[in-house]
Order: sequence, then C-alpha cells, then structure tokens
Amino acid sequence: MTGEPSPTLTDRAITAVWRHESVRLVAALARMTRDLDLAEDLAQDALVAALEQWPGQGVPANPGAWLTAVAKRRAIDRFRRDDTLRRRTAEIAHDLARDGEETAMPDLAAAVDHIEDDVLRLAFVCCHPVLPPESRAALTLRLVGGLTTAEIARAYLVKEATMGQRISRAKRLLAQRGVSMDPPTGPEREERLADVMAVVYLIFNEGYAATAGEDWTRPELCLEAMRLARMLAALVPDDPEAHGLQALLELQGSRLAARRDADGMPVLLEAQDRRCWDRLLIRRGLAALDRAETLAGAGRPVGSYVLQASIAACHARARRAEDTDWSRIALLYDVLAYAAPGPVVEVNRALAHGRAFGPVAGLLVLDAVADEPALAASPLPLAVRGDLLERAGRSSEAAAAFREAAVRSRNGEERLLLTGRADENARRGRSDPATASPSEGAGR
Repeated sequence: MTGEPSPTLTDRAITAVWRHESVRLVAALARMTRDLDLAEDLAQDALVAALEQWPGQGVPANPGAWLTAVAKRRAIDRFRRDDTLRRRTAEIAHDLARDGEETAMPDLAAAVDHIEDDVLRLAFVCCHPVLPPESRAALTLRLVGGLTTAEIARAYLVKEATMGQRISRAKRLLAQRGVSMDPPTGPEREERLADVMAVVYLIFNEGYAATAGEDWTRPELCLEAMRLARMLAALVPDDPEAHGLQALLELQGSRLAARRDADGMPVLLEAQDRRCWDRLLIRRGLAALDRAETLAGAGRPVGSYVLQASIAACHARARRAEDTDWSRIALLYDVLAYAAPGPVVEVNRALAHGRAFGPVAGLLVLDAVADEPALAASPLPLAVRGDLLERAGRSSEAAAAFREAAVRSRNGEERLLLTGRADENARRGRSDPATASPSEGAGR
C-alpha cells in the first residue's frame, strides 16, 4: 500500500541523518567557504530544506549527499549575491571577454571532496593557538563533536548564554585573525596535536556516558571519535599517545552494545554480557596499544592515553568480570595519578583500590578528594562512594550516597540506575539493622 510518508517517521529520519551528517557537512562547507559562521548557516539552510521537502517527497536514497548538494547550491547563491564577489566576477568577465574567452562561474562543487579529511582539518582549525584553551575545546565540541551549546555548557558547568558567547567570540577571533582553513604541518601541527586529541577524547566520553539528556549513551559520537582517533594515529604514526588514544577509544567502544540490557536499561561494566563485546574493536585496540608500547620502548614519551588504554586492556583481556586483574589496574591508576593528576583520576583510582585491596582502601583514597571543588556537582564520587559502601556491607549509607548521586545526575537513565541501586541498598539496610551504623575504619 502506498501513500505519503508518515511525518513522524520522516522527522525521525531527518533527526538521525542530521546527527550523523551535520559535522561532516559543516566541515566540508567551512573548507569551501573559509567562513565558520557561513558554513553553519548553509548547513542549517540544508536542514530547513529537508524539513520542508522530505515529508512530501520521501527521504532520498543518499540523504547526506542530498544535504551536501543543497548546501553547495545555497553557497553558490550566497556568493553570487555578495556585492564584492559580484564586482570581482564582472571584472574577470570583462577581462575574459576582452581576451575572447567564455565567462563561467568557478566549479564550487569540486571544492567539496575528501569529506573524511574535512572533519579532522576543522578540528585543527578550532584548536588554533590564537584561541584561549577553554574556547578551543568549546568550539571544537560544537563544530566537530556536533554538541549543542546547551550540552557543552552543562559539561563545563556554565550558563548556556555564557557558553554561546564564548563560542561566538572564538569564531569571531578566528575570522579577525584570518586563520587558514588548511591543516597545519610540521611544528605547528605538533603544537595543536594535544588539544585535538583532548577534544576527540571529550567527544568520545560524551558519547560513552552522556552528561545530560535522556540517553545513557550516544553511540554516533563514539563512532566519530574513534574514526578521528584512527586518522590522528595515521597522521602522526610515531606518536605513542596518538596510538594510545586510538587504543583507549576502541577498547572502551567495544563495550557499547553491552551497556544496555534486553530491556534497554543501563548495565555497569561488571554486570555486562561480555559475549556482546565487539571482538574486532578489541583486536584493533590491543594492536594500537602494542604499537604505542613499542614506540615507548624506543624512547618516545608516554602519557595518560597509553596508561588509560592499558587499564582498558585489562578489562578487555578478562573473559569474565571475576578474572579482571584489579591489582594491575590499581597500579596503573597509581602511575596515572602521578603522570596526570586530577580529582577524576583519584575517584577512579579509589574504585580500583576498592576492588583490588578492599572497600576500606578505596574509601581512604576517595576521602582524600571529598572536598575538591571540581567534583562538587558531579555524581561520580558519590556513585563510587555508594559502590564501596555497598561492598563494605554498609547498605544504609550506600543507599544515601546513591540517592544523592542521582540528585546530582543530569542524565535521565543514569538517574534511574542510581535510584535503583539506592532502593536496593535501602531494602537491604532495613532487613539487616546492623548495616545502619558505620563499621570501624571505613573511611570518613
């Protein structure tokens, strides 16, 4: 039976296409127009055209190519309307006519090619050293990660208007300084590499555990970050950290399918069905880690990505949760805390020590960063505290920690998970009055 496409289904299709294609589209248009604001405007024009036409005409067979073609036509129209370009075109046409040659518009369509490289090129542009570090990260997350201004603002714990102004100022500064859209080379590329890797890592993390919204994960962000990490490793083949980043993202990305159960509910690492882990990604991740370690053995410096990839490899190599080498993970976290100290590392180190040496040891590590201002709004330390208290048999305290963590969480599915663990511990605490009071030596 035929008929007009369902508007609801079409709207869903447009949303899915936009989430997958918008970053590459903006990146290609930025290279073509040399103007970030114009690139975003043209991409939005193409989206509006899709919203107007697809409900009646149906979703095209290649929606990404359709959006690109529309955006390119809008770009050409915009150029033709530009007064300066029109005058220059008239002057060129006059010269060509005088020489007996035909006048033709330049083939702007040919400028949009190698889209796979455009996104990485845009990442290097956004991480230009003329921008303050916080602006580099925000602008790259917006244009390369495809995150909304509101999502970035939540991640940095600032108001949406403040973040919007920061991103606008960054684009304006790049335009004022006449920053090239071409990818940097040599020392200039080396100078920006760490920033680009850091943003790729942030994009993956937002996909792996979304900071806000109703979705526990955003797989399309993880896939894009893994793609960019592979390209970075190919771009700088002698840099162990680039291979370490690739290894880390692919090893963690291998678990994506297991992070939900059959009912779509979130599943924590130790409860995951490891048969659902992507063995190909694990093999690729371990191969990238081997490459990083080989380069490190040749004297190249190792940083946090290689260390984190080594931790992820411990999980990947364990066929069952109970086979996990937590002692090695705890040792690696000790090294990471020395190489790249920070409160989030300490929270994860507390969890590792809790698994390796008992919950009391973990609580001691966690208590040392309990008053860190950077963790004041995060649900992570309270979730880890709840986990350690649960393992220590202090169910009532665990319930309170999980419940407070749920209050802090801005992700709907994470709140459900934390609330469920709070309720479970509350029931356990009521059935065993002995757990209502703290046991000796456990931490506060």
